[in-house]
Amino acid sequence: MSERPFILLPSLLLLALCSLLVSLVTGSVETNFRELAAALLGDEPGLAGRVVLELRWPRAAAAFVTGGLLSLAGGMMQVLLRNPLADPYVLGVSGGAATGALLSLLLGLGGLWLHGAAFGGALLSMLIVFALAHGRGSWTVSRLLLTGIVIAAGWGAVISFLLAVSPAQDLRGMLFWLMGDLGYATLPRSGSIVLLAGIVLAVGMGRALNILAHGELTAASLGIRVLSLRRLVYVAASLLTAAAVTIAGNIGFVGLVVPHMLRLQGVRDNRILLPASVLLGGSLLLIADTLSRTVLAPRQLPVGILTALIGVPVFLYLLHRGRTLHGGGE
Repeated sequence: MSERPFILLPSLLLLALCSLLVSLVTGSVETNFRELAAALLGDEPGLAGRVVLELRWPRAAAAFVTGGLLSLAGGMMQVLLRNPLADPYVLGVSGGAATGALLSLLLGLGGLWLHGAAFGGALLSMLIVFALAHGRGSWTVSRLLLTGIVIAAGWGAVISFLLAVSPAQDLRGMLFWLMGDLGYATLPRSGSIVLLAGIVLAVGMGRALNILAHGELTAASLGIRVLSLRRLVYVAASLLTAAAVTIAGNIGFVGLVVPHMLRLQGVRDNRILLPASVLLGGSLLLIADTLSRTVLAPRQLPVGILTALIGVPVFLYLLHRGRTLHGGGE
């Protein structure tokens, strides 16, 4: 199955469609599939139809796009850093986005200002890490990783300071954003464009990424411009992460677990792995978001709590399974 995209990708597409349907019909207002079809086909919607079109559909679309963005970015980061345990946030992009968003909330700004501030903070963090990691010498993977970790720690300190000086009435909204929340999500038009562009780019450079996975010397000897490829992957993964964080805040584990899960199933070709990560990541976040708004209804949980609660045991299982598959054990 792993190396047969005509089986794997349609199966994941079916999973995504099923997850979307479940998300659209599940909630405090009962909705059957006939009402759902009528709403989606443009018939005069009743209460259930309006709930689907105005509330559930934008949120479900935002969940799928965010999950796809994070999973695609995570898969690229793991190739770039040659580490299957890397995630989209490892280089500090999310910290910059969080700082921009919290500053916007502290100033009483929301909507487009919030999204713009988050995206701007993510871009600023990307440029800082890029400049410092490159410096005057060569841009090595270890130097990039260490720079990203230090910058992420710096953003963490800034975020703690902003939380400490913020008025009490603003803290709830700030904490929900930091935990990852889709409660106020709108249709992710710009995020969808970024995701589609990322998929096209990932598939286009998939062969080069496959060669790069065998080592930089091997890639260079086969005509791959290693430094240019690494820069392109870094910028693309950072922009994907920035778009995801702008939509829903910091949602953990999706970008880490999903590509790792596919690799443990034997998926090695990045031309298959990266699109498959988008479908699986989007489906998993859709499922998590559906649970987050129904498990304690009428109260809603930040979806980041659910992804962490699900992601931690799943990741520990994947680590144990991976060690067993590679001959480990006690």
